[in-house]
Amino acid sequence: MNTQSICPYLVTVLGLAVISPINTVAQATPPDRAAIVKIVEGWPNRPKLGANLMLVKYGTPQEVTSEKLIWHNQGPFKRITVTKAEHPHNFPMPHMDYIEHTIPYRVPADKSAALSTYDGSLTFDRTRGEMSARCDLEGHNILTLNLANDIVTGKKNAEEARKAFGQIVAEDMMGKDPPYVMALQFTPTKDDAAFADKPVIPGSPVRAEGDSRAKGDAEVLGLLAAVNVNQIVAAIVAEQKKLRPEVASYAKTLHKEHGMNLDETLKLGQKINVTPLHTTAVDALRRKGAGQLAALVPLEADKFESAYVAAMIMGHTEVIGMIDNELLKNAESAELKKHLTATRMHVSTHLEAAKKLQSGMKPGRND
Repeated sequence: MNTQSICPYLVTVLGLAVISPINTVAQATPPDRAAIVKIVEGWPNRPKLGANLMLVKYGTPQEVTSEKLIWHNQGPFKRITVTKAEHPHNFPMPHMDYIEHTIPYRVPADKSAALSTYDGSLTFDRTRGEMSARCDLEGHNILTLNLANDIVTGKKNAEEARKAFGQIVAEDMMGKDPPYVMALQFTPTKDDAAFADKPVIPGSPVRAEGDSRAKGDAEVLGLLAAVNVNQIVAAIVAEQKKLRPEVASYAKTLHKEHGMNLDETLKLGQKINVTPLHTTAVDALRRKGAGQLAALVPLEADKFESAYVAAMIMGHTEVIGMIDNELLKNAESAELKKHLTATRMHVSTHLEAAKKLQSGMKPGRND
């Protein structure tokens, strides 16, 4: 399956250099220990203390910026973060939060409210399958996570967990070394913790599982949906730029008409009782479209305008080729073939409009 993007950006044709983005915050290679110490020395005293505690225990972090240090995959933790910023927190008594410990953990939807009631500094991301605790001491983050697990497993409700938290912190202050502070009392689930949720748009594609080879109508519908989404995203980006009225109008037309085609594609899937599949080919199409559009985003004024129109010419040309050489051949449903033929006509109209725009462009426009 050809997975060429519908909005390609040909650098050699357009004569534009693609500059690799420079990450001025996170660094691929962490600075040496002396550089880290120098950074932390400029932090407020409490985060400085937290950073030094984690540096002594876990060594050099994998990510270092002027605002935070991050360690990955240390012990049971997926991530440990110390921030320069500190945030006031009054539970169980006034302190500042600046150390965060994250574990892989799948939070059931019906426990979300109870966990939020229990501790505002406990956060979770059900999509990524993560749960985090933020406090001023590692032991108290461990305590937060242990009691959160008690809530999820039904051992305690939110109020019982809050009361237990205060009692255990008091024991910790008296040197009793309570187990809930010393170590996690459960093993974080590393498999299947992420929760990708479910589509709610009628007729939406679903991710293919297992065999990722061509799936006939299901993959054809998925690829056509991806074509439309790529074009919609490109149009949204263009609409945010300062463009000449005719180019802005063209982008708006693509936005609306590809949006309508996406809607028609999803409704057709429902009509013929075929769920579009998000296969590896579909994902490759989406990823390539995003990467090529990313090269256009930094451009301004006439450079973006000319690059966008050139991308639409090449992209719509490739979509026509994809429809003719692959989608129509792989489609099984007569109604899907009819829809592809109608889509091809719309794409051809968009292509001719882009060529007309390009022929009327004059180099050197200044905004």
